[in-house]
Amino acid sequence: MPALPADIIAILTMFAPLFSQPMFEHAKLLLIGAILAPGRRTVAGVLRIMGLADEPQFQRYHRVLNRAVWSSRQAAGILLRALVMIFGGAGPLLFGLDETLERRRGAKIKAKGIYRDAVRSSHCFFVKASGLRWVSMMLLAPIPWAGRVWALPFFTVLAPSERYHAERGLPHKTLADWAGQMVSQLRRWLPERVIVLVADGSYAVLSLLRHCATLTRPVIVVTRLRLDARLFAPAPERKPGTKGRPRKKGARLPTLKTLVTSPDTRWQRVIVPRWYSHEPREVEIVSDVALWQSGGQPPLPIRWVLIRDPQGKFQPQALLCTDLSVDPVQSISWFVLRWQMETTFQALRTHLGVETQRQWNEQAIARTTPALMGLFSLIALMAHPHFLRGEQPIRQASWYPKAQPTFADAIACVRRQIWRSQGFVMSASHPDRTKIIPVLHQRLIDALCYAA
Repeated sequence: MPALPADIIAILTMFAPLFSQPMFEHAKLLLIGAILAPGRRTVAGVLRIMGLADEPQFQRYHRVLNRAVWSSRQAAGILLRALVMIFGGAGPLLFGLDETLERRRGAKIKAKGIYRDAVRSSHCFFVKASGLRWVSMMLLAPIPWAGRVWALPFFTVLAPSERYHAERGLPHKTLADWAGQMVSQLRRWLPERVIVLVADGSYAVLSLLRHCATLTRPVIVVTRLRLDARLFAPAPERKPGTKGRPRKKGARLPTLKTLVTSPDTRWQRVIVPRWYSHEPREVEIVSDVALWQSGGQPPLPIRWVLIRDPQGKFQPQALLCTDLSVDPVQSISWFVLRWQMETTFQALRTHLGVETQRQWNEQAIARTTPALMGLFSLIALMAHPHFLRGEQPIRQASWYPKAQPTFADAIACVRRQIWRSQGFVMSASHPDRTKIIPVLHQRLIDALCYAA
């Protein structure tokens, strides 16, 4: 394993207890190679960028993914604690939950299915694709040197298709089932912190929300609510001497869709501090507490928030929060930050080669994509001290002035540190080194550091 900067070694050493000593050296090389490699993040591509194209025992590096004994879940816990320590702060911890599709084909990839491709679909155009569906949990934390909130992945699980479970005689687990297990694990990792979870409408499921609300220390959930949801008033007080079971709910309330068009609805104008454009935005809201019931399940108390745009640029929408005491504007501010997850998914495909892996072994598949997603957060940790000290320049152009660094600058920063630790020798096999003029040397380094 080539020499590495001390701060990078300190971060990687946190994961050493998961591996045997020889396997840890192979895992470190694969991780550093995945940072440096442009294009596809295959094991072969990693070995080439690390100068091991002639390695006769190349199969040892494949075994890190398809055979070695180590736990992705334990690695996620270690990564989460590091992220919370550096970026978590002292207040409530905000997490996002969402699924993404990794487009893959091949007869040997058993867990694939046909899903809606959210990247290529729109409200009026539906696109289906074959691939693997991943459910990812991310820490939504402000990055001081980036000037905004980033979505930092740390825990990703594969949610196989219904056909996959049917062929193996297993009960199918829905997205809500996977989400419930991930939330339980998150609470075990962080038993003392206040946790807020934001998710889209796919996770507005009563069973999941009730599970989060009934944990030993509840997890607050903010998600979308259908405008035609069945809402009820709280159950009236039981009169003394009344026979029968106590009532669980009161009278049926008007749907939120009705409130949108009702002239009696009293809208309140508020300012959301950071909208999707990262600028303050004025919206109109109505909020109240109600019981939500669906599918014959016991009703769940929620605080709903109905939102409409005074400018008419988006359709009215509704959110729910399982904590009745949370301010409606705070619920909206939390939910808006969920969009950072989409930015992270795009960066993972653009800069870290997600969807370019070529493993077909089931264990290798289950490990590779979560590792690449976790690599996004590791790069943020590795770049953090350098940007705090102002050591790294931000890539600028006359047509693209940029005040704050992006993930492209973060990965370039880490690549610079790694290349500098290697000496950047152009002709190591010859006694006489080829001299390069400084301008060309800087251009080569810039091309290497910003290569996708």
